[in-house]
Amino acid sequence: MHNNQPEKFYFINSFKKNNIDKLNNNTGVIFRNYKNSLNLKEIINIKNYCKRKNIKFFISNHFKLAVKLDLDGAYIPSFNSDFRHLAYKVKSSFLTIGSAHNVNEIRIKEKQRVKLIFLSSIFKKNKNYLGLYRFKYLKKMTKNEIVPLGGITKKNQKILRLLDCKKISGISYFE
Repeated sequence: MHNNQPEKFYFINSFKKNNIDKLNNNTGVIFRNYKNSLNLKEIINIKNYCKRKNIKFFISNHFKLAVKLDLDGAYIPSFNSDFRHLAYKVKSSFLTIGSAHNVNEIRIKEKQRVKLIFLSSIFKKNKNYLGLYRFKYLKKMTKNEIVPLGGITKKNQKILRLLDCKKISGISYFE
């Protein structure tokens, strides 16, 4: 396990300085904007701002761009089962992370050699809702470190300690 890994991960769809200003340097920012076309200038602005704040910055579903821009890592979403990223040479500090919702997707993420697997949704009752017991079961199915995602609040964060989760991720948690 890397000592320089963030303990909290904040998912963003756009660059808002005031939201990033609230974060400490133990937080990673994951830019995932699937609805709009990729804006390279915005990504570079986020990268530079995060670097000044000493915050790790990841981009979702654009591994080649993450390597090219010398980002801290790349996030591979659950719907991406591609293995082309394994052909790229990356720095030892480059962190590849990904998400999953079931055992099959966990196995794919293991083959993609991700270091952290985000499991969703632990609390938010959506189509990917796991709940605590299913989350605990899926966590046992891999040796990779698991990061809970979905509906995490300050109140239910204590429950995550009972599940032995040292890292958390979210959107509304940080806003």
